[in-house]
Formats: sequence, structure tokens, C-alpha cells
Amino acid sequence: MDEQWLVIRNGKVIDIAGDRPPLQQDVVIRNSRIVSVGNDAVEGLQHPPLEAMAQLDASGLTVMPGLIDAHCHMTYGEANTEEEIDLYTTHELRTLIAAANAAKVLRAGVTSISQPGGSYYIGVGLREGVKRGLLIGPRMSTAGRYLTTSNGLVDWYPTSVGVPEGSIGKLTNTPDEMLREIRLQVKNGVDFIKLADSPYGGYQSFRNDELKMVAELCHQLGRGCTIHARGSNEVGAAVDAGFDWIMHGNIMSDEVIDKLAASDSVLVPTLLLLANDVDWPELTGTPPKAVSNIRVMLEKTADSLHRAHAAGVKFAMGTDTGFAVTPYGEWHAREIELLMTYAGLSACEALSAATRGGAKTLGLEGELGEVKPGYIADVITVDGDPTTNVRVLLNKRNIRHVVKGGVLQVFPPDIDDRRYEHDALPIVYSTHALTYDMVCNGDPAPSFVRSPWSAGMADDLLADIERLSRHPAETTASSL
Repeated sequence: MDEQWLVIRNGKVIDIAGDRPPLQQDVVIRNSRIVSVGNDAVEGLQHPPLEAMAQLDASGLTVMPGLIDAHCHMTYGEANTEEEIDLYTTHELRTLIAAANAAKVLRAGVTSISQPGGSYYIGVGLREGVKRGLLIGPRMSTAGRYLTTSNGLVDWYPTSVGVPEGSIGKLTNTPDEMLREIRLQVKNGVDFIKLADSPYGGYQSFRNDELKMVAELCHQLGRGCTIHARGSNEVGAAVDAGFDWIMHGNIMSDEVIDKLAASDSVLVPTLLLLANDVDWPELTGTPPKAVSNIRVMLEKTADSLHRAHAAGVKFAMGTDTGFAVTPYGEWHAREIELLMTYAGLSACEALSAATRGGAKTLGLEGELGEVKPGYIADVITVDGDPTTNVRVLLNKRNIRHVVKGGVLQVFPPDIDDRRYEHDALPIVYSTHALTYDMVCNGDPAPSFVRSPWSAGMADDLLADIERLSRHPAETTASSL
């Protein structure tokens, strides 16, 4: 196979590892890797004639690593309800919808994602489909269904219903069930195992010894492990057990924060879902009680994350993209600003969290997330300077080019407008109980006749029925 060369010229390159303004430099890419960055980047390289090398003019643009979203659920399908995620739409159709949505994520400048759980083994299929060129999408690592207990996040439904096979969760109440499920998921190709502890961090649903057992088997089998952990106890227990990265960490004591900072674990706060619900409830339709509870959670989260930042905890960007309030390709970059607001990161620190900070979740630390020789050539060009205004990344029109693995990506012109719905929705009879007082509204002599129906219409219907019973051949869709 012939070597493929690409030179990105005249752009201002962000040094993600440093804290200085972007410098105008060229970036030379050979096949899937960056080989040189600098003013005379091609000098000293054995390369084909310049006219034979692909050229990308980035004049006036910023060049930076592609974003890494370490918490992106491709199988959720922009669901409004948990039932849509777990029950509606066949897994075959979920796969096709997820494949279509993957291109929207990449279009937004997110060149890599980690999916911490989803339906069936759809994530494994997507990962392989992207690798083999069957579909357009970000590079990807994926878990299977979350392992949970009866007290954990994804055992939502009454005991009589249980945890359906289409659910994102797998009920594992005993050590033997946990070990069996890990072995089965690894056999079926997952990159890591995801555990789901208590929904809101009010208690610890996995025992300490269970967490250690899970981490030991995952690492023995060459896989990573992560956990949904909002409360201090489960975060601390997961760090002690050797989990590779922690999702959320909303409420943490100083002791747990120090433990996390001293470990190799990365924290993925995943603020976007909560912030979108709180900031635009009139647009999302989030119930007022939920908005109030989320607001309290965010206040506690800000306290924990600011202390974690001060202590030196390592951060990565994750968004919980996949819900209707966090749709694909729309809000990924907002998490960068939220890390600045709720954790106190500087713009450069937040950009680092959004790029090289997530490399561990793909098993590519030291290879992904920087524009640097030897690194995988996942690069985007941006109209504007994210180091002075991170919001420029939110507007997809500012993402001028997306290069993944050294290949300039091409997208359908209407990609941002595409939406795909689940093929069934909850059966709703009404949203309120219809009471007598509601109808009467204090009227002592109410009139209940509001229908356009009349006795004459009833006579006409009876005549039609009698005629059709005598002449059944006249029965058609239009005659009924």
C-alpha cells in the first residue's frame, strides 16, 4: 500500500500540553500518524515531491487535536424516556440509528469516543464498523451492558418486571454473577467493563470486596474498568479497588479526593446532562422537582470538583450524549466550559481534559490527544481560538475540517439536520386524572355537551350500517 501524506499548512497549532498562545506551524501527516510539526515541518523528512502530497490550507484557522468524549452513549438514540432506551426499537434498528448518528458526532469535531455501556453488543459492532470503513464515525472504545445490583442505577423497573434483555443494565447480585458476566462480555469483544452504583450517590451498592474482585478480573483479562459513582463512598472504594477511571464524582470528601489525586484514576465528571436540564427546563420539559434536585446536586458538585482540581485530580471530558437533552453532535464542546465553571479549570486545562485527558479511556495514552510527532493524526481546524474563547467549538460551523487517522473526513451537507426517532413511544392515555370538579370548575349547573355529535348523525350511522349489512359488496374503506 502506498504511503498517504497530508500537510496542514499555515494554521495556528495549539500546544495542549503547554500554556501558551497557538503558534503558526505546519503539520505533516504520514498515513495515520503525525510525523512533524513546525515552520519547516517537511525538512529532513523522506517524502514524495510536495506537489504529490495532499495539502490542507488552514490559514487563519486554529489547528488542534480532535475532541475525545469519554462518556457518549451511541445506543440511546436521543431518548426522552428510559423506556425508549431499554424497551422500544429492535436492536437491529438501534444499530442502524446509532451508525447514522456516529457521523454527526464526528462532524462536531469529536474524533474519539468511549461508550460506557449500552444495549446488547451494539457498541462492539459500531467500533468494528468504523475500523473497517463500513460507516463514518469517531474511533471508539466500548463497554457492554452495565453491571448493577438491585440497588444500583439500572434496575429501574418493579421486581415483577425485572431487567429486560434490551436494557442497558445487567442485574448481577452475587460475585458469581458478576464474574460470569465479565467473562461473557470480554468474550464478546468489549474494551472495558462498566459498573453502575447507586443512582444519586446516596449509598454504596457494591461491596468493597466485589469492586476489588471486578477490577482484578478485568485487568487479568486485559480490559479496563469504570464505574458510575456519584457519592464519596463508592468513589473511594472504586479508587481503592484500582478502577481505571471514575464517572461523575459529584460528592467527595477531602480524604477521597486526596486518594483519587494520588491514584492513576481519571475523573470524568460528565456535567452536560445535568446542566442542560437545569439551564433550559422550559425547552427540555424537565419536571420542576427534577430541576430543583439537579440544581442542588450541581451546587454540591461544584464544591467537590473545585477541591478535586486544587488537589491535582486528573480530568477527562464526558458528556452523557445520547439523551434528547444531549443529542448527538450538538453539545459535546459545552462540557469544556462546564469544567471551567464547575471545577475551576483554566481554558487550557479544560481543553487538555477534552483531548489528551480522555486518551486513557481508549487505551491510547501517549498516542492520542495532541498535535505532536508520533501521535495519531486526529486533528481539527477551527475558525477562532479556543484558548481564548472555548465557545467557538460549540458552533459546528466553526469546525472547518476534521481529520481522523490522517484522512480528511467528508460529510453529507444535511448531516446536522438529521434526526432519527425510536419506532415506538409510551402509550399515553392522558397526563391528568379527569375529575368532576376539574370539568365543572365551580359551576353549579354545568353543561357536559361539548361533542359535535348529534342525534341526526346517529340516525345516519344506523342507516349506513343497515344498508351495508344488506349489500356487503359495497363495503370499502371509504364507505366506513
